[in-house]
Amino acid sequence: MEESLYPGKPILMVDDEIHLLYSYDLSLGDAGINNTITCNDSTKVMGMLADREFEALLLDLNMPNMTGEEILEKAAQEYPHMPIIIITGNNELELAIRCMKKGAYDYIAKPVEESRLVTSVKKAIEYRELRAENDLLRRRIFNEKLENPEAFSEIITNNDKMKHIFNYMEAISRTTEPILITGETGVGKDLVARALHNLSGRKGNFVTTNVAGLDDQMFADTLFGHKKGSFTNAFTERKGLIEKASGGTLFLDEIGDLSLTSQVKLLRLLQEQEYYPLGSDDPQYTDAVIIVATNVDFYQMQKEGKFRKDLYYRLNVHQINIPSLRERLDDLPVLIDFFLGKASETLNKKKPSVPPELVTLLSTYSFPGNIREMQAMVYDAVSTHKSRILSLDSFKRAMNKNKEFIISDETSINEDIGEAIIKFSNHHLPTLKQAQSLLIREALKRSKNNQTIAAQILGVTRQALSQRIKTGILEKF
Repeated sequence: MEESLYPGKPILMVDDEIHLLYSYDLSLGDAGINNTITCNDSTKVMGMLADREFEALLLDLNMPNMTGEEILEKAAQEYPHMPIIIITGNNELELAIRCMKKGAYDYIAKPVEESRLVTSVKKAIEYRELRAENDLLRRRIFNEKLENPEAFSEIITNNDKMKHIFNYMEAISRTTEPILITGETGVGKDLVARALHNLSGRKGNFVTTNVAGLDDQMFADTLFGHKKGSFTNAFTERKGLIEKASGGTLFLDEIGDLSLTSQVKLLRLLQEQEYYPLGSDDPQYTDAVIIVATNVDFYQMQKEGKFRKDLYYRLNVHQINIPSLRERLDDLPVLIDFFLGKASETLNKKKPSVPPELVTLLSTYSFPGNIREMQAMVYDAVSTHKSRILSLDSFKRAMNKNKEFIISDETSINEDIGEAIIKFSNHHLPTLKQAQSLLIREALKRSKNNQTIAAQILGVTRQALSQRIKTGILEKF
């Protein structure tokens, strides 16, 4: 398999001493930074910068013909988005300050320590990527039109919140930093991760695994692989998922279930792009983008000592929070139609017509299982339906199993009722008859005057609700 290059654009290294260029190139290559170009003639640098785009410039100051300081002045002015790292044997604070004022990103004194060089170049790459993402995101704010709508074809939505998320995803799609996806169970975090991979244009595979239930050794073996004989029953060498995702994307779902020991291993991988297969003393490097997902509250887990703060901050470079279905109820019509088509095709049945009450009925339910639960509802309804129009009965049965989720938003327990109660003078509460009237009005409002659905919201039969309405309980008071 052809080795992928990191970063996407090359690092240009300039020094008149060829042996030093070779040393820098070797040090960066050992750290997984293998896309480099060297130049030992300072007079050629500006022409090389004009011919192609570079991720960063590593520049020696003391060179014949054209000094590094002269190149710095011109390059910083003409290519302001490119980080320039100065290297010099002249370890003087005054010179360092002068270079920084002229636009240098960092300053390293000779003799150059390998760790210092690698850290500086990695930070320059991150800086360049984040700046590019910010510029792209800024343009997205003023132009909401998606450049790659086909990448989101598996995510069915007309919701404005989701469209804003799509714009953000396009802006960060070329990142090499980790991406954290949060959201409740069933909202489609895996679909978002796959869309990010498709947007990235990366040639490697999209590799996915659920880490829930993996102990420390199993996690390390799954992710990093092992050498033959590294443990009992390790009869052959095994490649880990991180190697299989080389040049592509690794998606780790349910990351909140990792033990603290496994969290340390993941943190090292994210910080250094470095890992050790089980039984090996030789470090391996990865250029795979790592996307993680969770449905847990990291803040609460940190308070309880169950999740490392340093890992959370490292994961949270880019965060995508997917809204729950109850926050995007305007998507119900398109989701119903999509899943009806899929279910009919799968079950080899004619696609039924949708009763107009279905959207109203489902809008009174908060969907604790989100889109996955809704899909199951539709498949169950299609599997049992026999007439031309889809029956509401299977949906009602599913909702009745979770009666506590009937109100579509428990946190906003109808403000209209609260406001009506406050209007009573002398802080007197309404009578039972008045409170009952308020509740019935609110239920009818939510159900668009459908008494069957309103009765279900209130937990009474349709006949009981109809009787209360007939007896004049809705008279104004």
